[in-house]
Amino acid sequence: MKVLVVGGGGREHALTWKLGHSERVSRIFVAPGNGGTATEPKATNIPISAEDLPALLDFARQEQVDLTLVGPEAPLVAGIVDRFSEEQLPVFGPCAAAARLEGSKAFAKRFMQQHRIPTARYEVFSDFRDARDYIESMPVPMVIKADGLAGGKGVLIVGDHEQAACCAREMLSGERFGDAGRQVVFEEFLRGEEASFICMVDGRHVLPLATSQDHKRRDAGDEGPNTGGMGAYSPAPVVDAVLHRRILDEVIYPTVNGLAEQGTPYVGFLYAGLMIDSQKNPHVLEFNCRFGDPEAQPILMRMHSDLAELCMAALAGRLDEHAIQWDLRTALGVVLAAGGYPLEACKSGAVIKGLPAAETGSSRKVFHAGTRLGDGAVLTQGGRVLCVTALGDTVRDARRDAYDLVRQISWPQMFYREDIGHRAVSENA
Repeated sequence: MKVLVVGGGGREHALTWKLGHSERVSRIFVAPGNGGTATEPKATNIPISAEDLPALLDFARQEQVDLTLVGPEAPLVAGIVDRFSEEQLPVFGPCAAAARLEGSKAFAKRFMQQHRIPTARYEVFSDFRDARDYIESMPVPMVIKADGLAGGKGVLIVGDHEQAACCAREMLSGERFGDAGRQVVFEEFLRGEEASFICMVDGRHVLPLATSQDHKRRDAGDEGPNTGGMGAYSPAPVVDAVLHRRILDEVIYPTVNGLAEQGTPYVGFLYAGLMIDSQKNPHVLEFNCRFGDPEAQPILMRMHSDLAELCMAALAGRLDEHAIQWDLRTALGVVLAAGGYPLEACKSGAVIKGLPAAETGSSRKVFHAGTRLGDGAVLTQGGRVLCVTALGDTVRDARRDAYDLVRQISWPQMFYREDIGHRAVSENA
């Protein structure tokens, strides 16, 4: 079968790599792809933007693509699944109406409130004068979210009321995040430990993937500004069997059932970003309508099952007939980023040195995100550039092997966190 992967980041490289292991898959097109997908067996990069829906549709039709897998959120929110479905082209992902869970923070909060899904208290504003009075009544720190898509950068944690008012004014004026910030969600700040809970959904049935934990803050010790993610590991020890059951019962099933009841059944990867409080209660921080990045890299490293087969089963409404086989080891991924990320424009075109000349075996893999090929070299092209991922018997082992490989790689102004997996390591010390 022919597969089209839409997107060009680290998640899409991981999806392409995993699909390439399937005996059912003969060819993979990646639009637009990156320097890593360009070198994967069976894979070919296609120079079409992930947001150019007409061109993607034409390509899939002409190539008679058997399955399209959509990586990033923007095309999902824009309705790529609706467009492909109208042409009877198989595509794994939620329709635009269901993708509002990620496309609108306000919609997601109201949906959770309606279906009694645990989440932080909130208010939504589109006028700064109204927001200003509310800000003064809120305890700090507080969380401010742009309602729309902001490339993973639309969530701010502010420590005082003056800073909150300044951020709200910039958002609501369009000065910060453009139209995505014209409506703003204010939330109470929740404390605890974060976890990522990702499932495959076929509209009715849910197939949970391995748990994981992302590291959103740029700097060691979970300090600094929020990013798209500086590293992740799987499984997340904080999610034990009891909590796993509670998340399904209190978060995932109410979400899937609620969307089905509203006439917008959810098909695709469903991502719940959770805060687990000191009493082991889960609260939803956000929903994403696609696989996480960088969670995809360690999770897919651990997956033994055929991803293409699972996607086709989901499209047939038969996920209940499948189970996923996992590597029992831990996988840990460290993101290598360009200088200035996430607050400044990142320079592109630097030569990346020290990349493995070939595959590093089944226990280590360098996934590309912001890279391209040029002049016989791999060049940087973006904020998050690589995710170096390793498997190990323990978190400590996976961490050691990942960082051993990280330290062989370099380019000017490269940076990374040196403490990915620190919570799990300290808990098991």
